Amino acid sequence: MKVKVSLKDKMEVIVDNWRKTYKEVISNYGDVVIDNIKVSQILGGMRDIPALVCETSFVDPYEGIKFRGYTIKEVLDKLPKPKGANYPYALGIWYLLLTGEMPTENDVLELEEYIKSKQKLPQYVIEILRNIPSNTHPMTQFSIAILAMQRESLFTKELHNLAKSDYWKPMLEDSLNLIARVPVIAAYIYRKTYRDDVFVKPNNDLDWAANFAYMLNPYDDYIINPDFQDLMRLYLILHSDHEGGNVSAHACFNVSSALSDIYYSVSAGLNGLAGPLHGSASSDSLKWILSIIKFYNRLPTEEELYNYVNSYLDAGKIIPGFGHAVLKVTDPRYLAFRDFVDKYKLDSDIFRLIKLLYKVVPEVLSARGKVRDPYPNVDGHSGAMLYHYNIKETEFYTVVFGVSRILGMTAQVIWARAVNYPIERPKSLTINDIVNIAKSKK
Repeated sequence: MKVKVSLKDKMEVIVDNWRKTYKEVISNYGDVVIDNIKVSQILGGMRDIPALVCETSFVDPYEGIKFRGYTIKEVLDKLPKPKGANYPYALGIWYLLLTGEMPTENDVLELEEYIKSKQKLPQYVIEILRNIPSNTHPMTQFSIAILAMQRESLFTKELHNLAKSDYWKPMLEDSLNLIARVPVIAAYIYRKTYRDDVFVKPNNDLDWAANFAYMLNPYDDYIINPDFQDLMRLYLILHSDHEGGNVSAHACFNVSSALSDIYYSVSAGLNGLAGPLHGSASSDSLKWILSIIKFYNRLPTEEELYNYVNSYLDAGKIIPGFGHAVLKVTDPRYLAFRDFVDKYKLDSDIFRLIKLLYKVVPEVLSARGKVRDPYPNVDGHSGAMLYHYNIKETEFYTVVFGVSRILGMTAQVIWARAVNYPIERPKSLTINDIVNIAKSKK
């Protein structure tokens, strides 16, 4: 139980210092206007309106996602790695998101051991999953299983006996319990939905991410696959957090602002992640890649691909896996997956086509103009990675994404409770209100 004490002690100091900063910012700058809002932004999904606080990560237009100020490359270089592994412990990214400090090997090992003590899945959760029809979407099953565990929330049980300054403590404990169990839940959903319906028990000799790879058992051989374990470590780090404004993070954060516990909040975030414009983008990208290979019944030539992409765009369709709301360069997460392919010498028509698309699509999009970002994002590569390791059921990809994103969602919610972030309640307007305001401004 040592990690429970040391992590809480560390957070006590960090939270106390940050509360002072938070109060000073409100006191010193509370009346400062930081931006003007256009009607097009209000009617365009609040795009680019700086209205949220998120300490855990930030997307730099030219350097990509930064986890607590560290780039992807810095995170992969600095986080501790398991012995013999090429990629870090995935729980190391959660420690970094939560504390803002790069963990030592002992910090991560403590966390890993504590998580192992909490990963046993309650029998009622297994029974609930067994009673859900197997043709139910895996994201629905995932959300239901997490919501079912709400009955165990320490935050809900202790809420009315706590001072506001202590709200974050049971939220932290609930988050640890949830993080311990979600790979077990996700792996069982995979086994029952697509394979032999055999519950694969966690292997206590493996780290959190490697255990997830083992329990998924995509080759049905119950063999520990070091390459696949490294992929899962990388995948769970890269998808862990992405600022606070994306649908899953914001839905979770917003629900938690009503003092809903982590189970209600994360379930809400996952329901947002399930949307085709969010978490299922990687499966859409892979399906598009496979459709090109099927269309030619082989790998197309570069010229053929130029023609295919232009025809696709001429038909009014959007190319999946390319473009980003903030980035103006190739997504570093995409490049991290490409580096993995090179490191492990992965070879298939899918990876050859991805490299060819990397050359062709940006050129075509740029030539057409009016493209904010013609470069590939992480979804242009992530689905292919899972497909290569025999997880070919594309509907499940969002669940793997969800296991990772829960790291970011929980870290953000714990921080919200630590600084007593208020309930979110933005002002809404009718179209007539907007028109009248706009006319008065003119």
